[in-house]
Amino acid sequence: MIRNFINGRFEDCTAREVIPVENPATGEVISQVPDSPDDALEQAVQAAQQAQPAWGRRPAIERANLLRGVSAGIRRRKAEIARILSEEQGKVPALAEVEVAFTADYIDYMAEWARRIEGEIVTSDRPNENIFLFRAPIGVVAGILPWNFPFILIARKMAPALVTGNTIVIKPSEETPVNANAFAEIVAQSGLPAGVFNLVYGRGPTVGHALASHPAIGMISMTGSVESGIKVMEAAARNVTKVNLELGGKAPALVLADADLDLAVRAIWNSRVINAGQVCNCAERIYVDRRVAAEFTDKMVRAMQGTRYGDPLREPDLDMGPLINARQLAKVEALVSGAVSEGAELLTGGRRAARERGYFYEPTVLAGVRQHMQIVRREVFGPVAPIISFDDLDEAIAWANDSEYGLTSSIYTRSIDVAMRAANEIRFGETYINRENFEAMQGFHAGWRKSGIGGADGKHGLYEYTQTHVVYLQYRAGNASR
Repeated sequence: MIRNFINGRFEDCTAREVIPVENPATGEVISQVPDSPDDALEQAVQAAQQAQPAWGRRPAIERANLLRGVSAGIRRRKAEIARILSEEQGKVPALAEVEVAFTADYIDYMAEWARRIEGEIVTSDRPNENIFLFRAPIGVVAGILPWNFPFILIARKMAPALVTGNTIVIKPSEETPVNANAFAEIVAQSGLPAGVFNLVYGRGPTVGHALASHPAIGMISMTGSVESGIKVMEAAARNVTKVNLELGGKAPALVLADADLDLAVRAIWNSRVINAGQVCNCAERIYVDRRVAAEFTDKMVRAMQGTRYGDPLREPDLDMGPLINARQLAKVEALVSGAVSEGAELLTGGRRAARERGYFYEPTVLAGVRQHMQIVRREVFGPVAPIISFDDLDEAIAWANDSEYGLTSSIYTRSIDVAMRAANEIRFGETYINRENFEAMQGFHAGWRKSGIGGADGKHGLYEYTQTHVVYLQYRAGNASR
């Protein structure tokens, strides 16, 4: 069974429950992970508390150099970790390798901020006074991870936290804990001081709730569903703990009549099959100008029908693997069948794949979709492309904004006027124009409405892990006394 990583050591615990870890392509149990008891979490938090003062006093560049030891260790084990991701999460090998490489690069990128963390000097109203604004670490922070990009999400939380002087306790998803164990092994060999980085395994309602409600946690950063985010906020509210939440999306893609349809189809197809559609920032509802809807739809159907899917570890050159588990498969199946019963037209796919094992769903295209349907309102998180025709840009923008989510969006047009108007009027944290939905580490990945609070990446993501300390320095004018 996978063990917790606490205070620089791998620790056994008496689990509330032993949770099986499945290979979603086969349904086979490949490992086990504990639903850790309260005392294990308490040990991890105490270790982080004890390590933080000394860690925070180190010059930021020293912290950064130790982080670079972690990224170097990741690169040395790239092929092994990519295989773990393919086995426990279902990623095709090419995407798994990208995730591992991006993780190492992300840590190095955040380490580069060590000499760029800046405060401010604010003009005072008084004579002989200077006002300084410093950025200070929060203390002990916690990270709660999802299963869809589990390896990079460790770095997305730990790298900015550590370079700014915090220590961290992370709860990986119980669906994908094996890659986190490999990450902890790399940390153990990297030279990071004991207690700076800790991993505790378990379920959200147990370990996740205990982390979010712990009085010693200064910030809780969580990536997951809206429902889970609400629970984290409720738990954190008891101690007025800062929350940083990315809670999924229902990204609209607007395809205008003048768009390069081949480019639009390629990018949107990629959104629907990358990681089997289990990506919060990818296009989930497709609004197409009625004048080109038939041509676009025909091209999208052919693209989805050409998708190669299967077991990532046994079948070469795949575009897509399985869904993560039986629950996710049932959810996608229910949303598609519900759309058909509401009047949508099924053009391809629409059922579980005819395979002996695993949680596979056929790449699916739905036409004749209407704004009120659940397939448009709820996050599907599967390889499904619902297409809605619109008559003018006003209508498309209004429908795009008609959502409780607000993470990402995309626009396909050759007109700079249309692109800029739509980008200014679409109410989402990110908008991609004539390209795939994938953010840059130097940007700022942040959602509006129920898609989250705060954000990640870049300067603004780094500063999420700091708090301000303003110092008013009054001094005596004239010569200094002896």
